Amino acid sequence: MPTGQPLAHQLTPEWSAPAGVLATFTLRGGGVSAPPFDSFNLGDHVRDDPAAVAHNRQQLGHTLGAHPVFLQQVHGTGVVTLQAQTPDGAEGDACITTQPGLACTIMVADCLPVLFTHRSGTVVAAAHAGWRGLAGDAQGRGVLETTLDAVIETVCQQQPGLTAAEVVEGVQVWLGPCIGPSAFEVGAEVRQAFVERQPEARACFSEALESAGVAGKWMGDLAGLARQRLQARGVVQIDGNDSSAAWCTVENNSRFFSHRRDAVRLGSTGRMAACIWIA
Repeated sequence: MPTGQPLAHQLTPEWSAPAGVLATFTLRGGGVSAPPFDSFNLGDHVRDDPAAVAHNRQQLGHTLGAHPVFLQQVHGTGVVTLQAQTPDGAEGDACITTQPGLACTIMVADCLPVLFTHRSGTVVAAAHAGWRGLAGDAQGRGVLETTLDAVIETVCQQQPGLTAAEVVEGVQVWLGPCIGPSAFEVGAEVRQAFVERQPEARACFSEALESAGVAGKWMGDLAGLARQRLQARGVVQIDGNDSSAAWCTVENNSRFFSHRRDAVRLGSTGRMAACIWIA
């Protein structure tokens, strides 16, 4: 169960990150946005009052003691390298940095946020894993693979004597809240996109009960799929979302925004953020 919250309205990851690497996941409370964005909405693309979003983002930076850089996320696999001058709005679904004081920041409202670091404490990264970005291309290279490769390349440049396999042994990952397996109903084409790339992905899907005369639907475990993909690349230190109900954005209305739950009913919803940075 997600616990450990020394800062109000934020969930602090419980993992053995190296000293100097900090991370957080924002909850929906504590901001100034009006319903249905109440109240700590960080998305500037969801029809919220721009002044409220700007206030919430400024408050986030003040709380972190670091500068969060917001991407234009497109459900792809691109990784943006953050520098001091990187503006908000760079297109990509993951980001990486070695510069202290810059927070790799991913916005979500059902998709899976994934935070990366290495035991050296010299690099951090974050990825936005919706099902499209997670499934990736025909070779199974998705956003987690591209982000992991960026971490490996960075550490190898910093420590030339290490092999890629040795770097992966030191990679640490945290999976944040996302839509859970009891709420993530998908079509057969989504299941196939994963199974044809990784046959063991079958274990992350269960046949949905037929409803409203519609058959052929499946319930997917997004966090479970992410664990499989990371483990297939040799990552063993994976903490956070264990696919239980406490991590489900749909089932926990008071804590989490959820596009699946609220977009049709309320017209829109806010966005939360997962942030990781080097102090």
